[in-house]
Amino acid sequence: MTVKQQWIAVAGIVAVLAVGLFVGTRMMDAESYHVSIGAQARGFNAVDMSRTDGSLKTLSDYRGKVVLLNIWATWCGPCKKEMPSMEKLHQEFASQGLAVVAVSVDNPNMETAIRDFVKEYALTFDVLYDREGLFRQIYPYTGVPETYVIDKSGIVRRKWIGDDDWSSESNRKFVAQLLAESEA
Repeated sequence: MTVKQQWIAVAGIVAVLAVGLFVGTRMMDAESYHVSIGAQARGFNAVDMSRTDGSLKTLSDYRGKVVLLNIWATWCGPCKKEMPSMEKLHQEFASQGLAVVAVSVDNPNMETAIRDFVKEYALTFDVLYDREGLFRQIYPYTGVPETYVIDKSGIVRRKWIGDDDWSSESNRKFVAQLLAESEA
């Protein structure tokens, strides 16, 4: 093999690798998407558990509000721990434009368990259910609970993995600050 043929072979291998890398990244794009702070929040739809007819709610239903979007499950201990503080935050700020939205990612056919959970914890904020199991594709969470705080313009301003005291002074100040901002 001549030097020229060797260089052609190397160029061919590099071209094949480049095409493979390009195709691979395009195929994995949906799976590798991470919702990051400063990014536009991704739209979703999930079953509204306050209704029995299977009605859906979407992110656009909360347009113009500050949204605390919590991903949780009925079996999750840390989720149970943080729900009362989310309820307190909701009680304090709902009238000012805060929408607390908790999306259950429980397995299929868990409607009764979710409604029982809502009753047990006396939750008055919106509880939705990802009955189809598609939420992970939209918000690729690492576990539950995981929470996104979205401003009035639909921009993700905070992402929190794990439970938190949502009624803490620092979280209340952060929410109050977002509520005071005008929509862009």
